[in-house]
Amino acid sequence: MEINKIAPQRVVSLSYSLTLNNGELADHATEEQPLMFIHGIGQTLPAFDEKLDGLAVGDSFSFTLSAEEGYGEASDQYMVELPKNIFEGEDVPADILQIGAILPMQDQDGNPMDGKVVEITDNTVMMDFNHPLAGEALSFEGKVLAVREATEEELDHGHVHGPGGHHH
Repeated sequence: MEINKIAPQRVVSLSYSLTLNNGELADHATEEQPLMFIHGIGQTLPAFDEKLDGLAVGDSFSFTLSAEEGYGEASDQYMVELPKNIFEGEDVPADILQIGAILPMQDQDGNPMDGKVVEITDNTVMMDFNHPLAGEALSFEGKVLAVREATEEELDHGHVHGPGGHHH
């Protein structure tokens, strides 16, 4: 396969816009600040990778991923009622609980996750841990700006390094 074509373990640079069902622009990357990722190693949605596979530098793309191909449907399983007192204490800002606020939390294994405050009662807080784009069809439009082989170091670390090497 030609080096300038998108394939697994290649670094891809894209400009794109992501639009939702209602026409809202949810995300974008420009030619000046492109999205850069290593193709096919799980940094992007599998269906996104699939749609880009084989495209070459200079190619434009336009496709829509269904909610199932994207972040899945929103599920009641990710709605969690928590005791209100866990949001209280001297280390917690007094105004942290606001409807619609996105709060950094941890699961039972200590993994970071964001939750959205959806309801507050006298004793409980209802949090939504669904992905913010769950239930949405994702429409992408963009252009392939560059493709190159990933370095061994990038593959070992699982991410793209900037010009001149390692940047975390």
